[in-house]
Formats: sequence, C-alpha cells, structure tokens
Amino acid sequence: MLSASVANGTAFHPSTFILLGIPGMQDQHGWIAIPFCSMYVLALVGNGTILYIIMTDRALHEPMYLFLCLLSITDLVLCSTTLPKMLTIFWLRSHSISYHGCLTQMFFVHAVFATESAVLLAMAFDRYVAICRPLHYTSILNATMIGKIGVACVFRGLLFVFPFVILIERLPFCGHHIIPHTYCEHMGIAKLACASIKTNTIYGLTVALSITGMDVVLIATSYTLILWTVLRLPSKDARFRAFSTCGAHICVILVFYIPAFFSFFTHRFGHHVPPQVHIVLANLYLLVPPVLNPLVYGINTKQIRIRIFGFFMGRR
Repeated sequence: MLSASVANGTAFHPSTFILLGIPGMQDQHGWIAIPFCSMYVLALVGNGTILYIIMTDRALHEPMYLFLCLLSITDLVLCSTTLPKMLTIFWLRSHSISYHGCLTQMFFVHAVFATESAVLLAMAFDRYVAICRPLHYTSILNATMIGKIGVACVFRGLLFVFPFVILIERLPFCGHHIIPHTYCEHMGIAKLACASIKTNTIYGLTVALSITGMDVVLIATSYTLILWTVLRLPSKDARFRAFSTCGAHICVILVFYIPAFFSFFTHRFGHHVPPQVHIVLANLYLLVPPVLNPLVYGINTKQIRIRIFGFFMGRR
C-alpha cells in the first residue's frame, strides 16, 4: 500500500497543505484575528521606528544599538513570516498553502528563531562586557567583531535549520494533508508523514537542546555575572537602574523562550495538552517578543527615547 502511494509521486510531494487555524475555535477566528493583527501592526511600527532612528543617526552606531538594529530586523522577519498568512486564514478562510510555500515558511520560522536567539545572546554578552569589563569594551566589541558576530548569528540559523527541509523532503505523504496549526513548522509537517519520523524527532531535539538550549544557559550566565557586579555597586540609584534594566531584559527573554520550548516539547511529549493552548502559545513566541523588544530594549534606552520624541515632534 505504501509503495503504491510512493510510486505515484504525490506521496512525496503533495501539491498543497491545509492550515486549519486553531482547532475547535474556528467560529471565533474573526475575533481572534483582531488582537493578533493589532500586535502585528505594533511590531511593525515599533521595530520600523527603532531601525529608522538607529540607521539615520550616526551617533547611535555603537555596539549596543547595532545589536538592537539586528534584533529589530529579525523581529520583523519573524512575525511577517507567519502573521499575513494567519490573518488570511482567520478573515478570508484561505486555508490552503502550497507544499513548497509551507516548507519555505517552516524554514524561515525556525531559522529566524535560531538567529534571534543568537542575537539575544550577543546582546547579553554586550551588556556583560559593558558592565563587568567597561575598560575593555571598545577593544573587545569593535566594528570588525560586531560584523563577525552578526554574520555568525545569521549563518548559524541557516546552517542548523536547512537540514529540516531535507528531512521533510525525504518523507512520504500518503494520508491527509491537514495541519492543525496556523503556520507550518517542522514537527507539524513531519507528523503527517506515513513513515517513521524518528530522525526528524532526534535532530529537532538535538538542535533545540544543543543550540537554543546552550543560548539560554549562556544568557543566564551573563546576566548572573552582571547582577553579581551590580550588587557591588556603591550607589543605590545605580543598582536600581541596573536591576530595572536587567529585569526588563530577563522578562522579555523569558517570554521569548518559554512559549517556544513549550511548543517544541508539546509536539513530542505533550499528547494531553489541549491543541488550542499549544497553538496559541506557539503564536505568542512569534508575536509578543517583536512587540515588547522595541519597548524594553529601545524606548527604555534614554538615547533612543530622546530621538523618538524628537522624531515625532518634528525635530531631528
């Protein structure tokens, strides 16, 4: 039976997949789309403003702001990879997506997530050097080093996610082509296959634990060292400002990683988790950080806040 399905070619390359949206909540799709669309607009405006301010003001071409610029770019790509299609599902009932379109979306979702994870690590390292090694800041994070870090962030995401495409391409799809989700992701597609997906599961776990998991450990280590240094500051005001800044950063990082890991492990082990909970949280880690990052990393920074105020008041 399987060989016959494979032989006709459609088993390997179905023409389309059907993205169901949020199972059991189809009647509320129109209303659910409103907060998602609102957050998407906020993400576009916030990150677009941060990018414009930093790119047009040479005084902000410093390591911290350049990393923030890279973070805004990844945020824009991350939410734009899924939200437009999601809104057409919710409002226009356009559930179909081509096979190659689905694989393209899957690739960018995972690659950009891995890239943003690396950027958050780079920003944590930047803060560590600035606070714990201030005398060596300019020598360590010079223009050449920042360029290398940026390229490494992007290249690492592409390198480790591209095998996902190969692993999906090798699978036969001889059953239904309905994905109970709002966007295409690796395990969501792999589960439709009529063959063993053990290799997909093992590789996915390896990438999550060894790459993204290592980012979490290193980020936690950086902020632990930062807080240890802050505790030894003589000024209470300086300690308060440092704690408030680091606390905001840590909250955004938790919002980014916790839903992501919840979604990742639910695909493999959370068979009793309601699909509505899984899918909503899977959407939050792609949308909430792009909304919060401009506020926490951008507007919370005095230099950018002053320039944004001047921009909207009509002054450069």
